[in-house]
Amino acid sequence: MKLSSVLARFPAATAVLALAAAAPVFAQNAPADAPAAAVSAAVAQPKVIAVGKVKASSSVAAAAARKKISMDRVVQALDSQLIDRLQATRKYQVIARSDADSLIEEAGATGRAFDFGNADYLLVVTVDDFQDVTQEARFAALGTSAKKRVIRLSAVGKVYDARTNRIVETANFQEQNLDTEETVANITTDGELSDALLVGMARNMAEKIARRVVDIGYPARVVARTGKIVTLNRGDGTGIEPGQLWEAFAVGDNLVDPDTGASLGREEVPVGKLRIIRVNPQTSLGEVTGEDLGIAKGAVLRRVEN
Repeated sequence: MKLSSVLARFPAATAVLALAAAAPVFAQNAPADAPAAAVSAAVAQPKVIAVGKVKASSSVAAAAARKKISMDRVVQALDSQLIDRLQATRKYQVIARSDADSLIEEAGATGRAFDFGNADYLLVVTVDDFQDVTQEARFAALGTSAKKRVIRLSAVGKVYDARTNRIVETANFQEQNLDTEETVANITTDGELSDALLVGMARNMAEKIARRVVDIGYPARVVARTGKIVTLNRGDGTGIEPGQLWEAFAVGDNLVDPDTGASLGREEVPVGKLRIIRVNPQTSLGEVTGEDLGIAKGAVLRRVEN
């Protein structure tokens, strides 16, 4: 039986199908102040961020080549860890430009279109400093030696508005790692020390960058409070851990630069601090500590760095 015949016999089915077809359009065009029940089908979509392939500045690459250090290992480690840490935040839809060839090939094989142009933001990370120093002390009487390796890594992260190419945020990130290994005479480690340090440093730096990027579009906020216990919208995989100290800010009016007319964001007034006591998959709990000037739902939270 044809669909038209079924719809003719059941007018109610026609109305249901018409509403179903219109729902996506309604969700997209629903006004911001529409009642929640009227837009229940409109699920907020995460913003899309395209992550450019991590690169080393020409001067850093040249210096590494003179010292016979492979910058490719450093860049590849940071590139892969950055994608992992951003994805773990569950705040953005992440598109990795370093995987562009694979994505385009897959899209072509399935007949789907692939386009980076749908991104809201573009993240570009450039390694601007890399130092790798090794010191070794030999103890002939004991038949052992101690090797100390210090690696310092610095990178600049820039976040662009993908539609206007305007820089939204820029920041410098540093990471330094020190490790010591004792080696028995005549036994080598085939670079395991170096690899472990590089991966660990890349992960730590990627986490710092990911936290900063998330704070641009989705700053941590208080979503509930019961007594002295505060719930915030940061969970496992976002760099939050028990014992960390976070500061809460009440959000005020929009601020405008009197000279340029550019938006400076919202006014933020400190209202207290809390210490993380539990981390859940999607949220965390913190206990208010010290003076409390009114930590309430909606307050912005920022981690207090040591």
